Amino acid sequence: MTEKIQLKVEGMSCGHCVKAVENGVGELNGVETINVNLEQGLVDVAFDKSKVTTDNIKEAIEEEGYTVK
Repeated sequence: MTEKIQLKVEGMSCGHCVKAVENGVGELNGVETINVNLEQGLVDVAFDKSKVTTDNIKEAIEEEGYTVK
């Protein structure tokens, strides 16, 4: 069952930041798509909620050094 969330992420400032978030979240089992909007500081994620939780996704972003609001 696919669920979609949009997270406000602070601290992203460049293409490297985008890749770090995409790679960190993309490694989670169950994440289907991830789209980072650097200008707006938004991260859209579609995921299988039977395999991964919103908290798992937030933790993956925070482990890359960014703040999820």
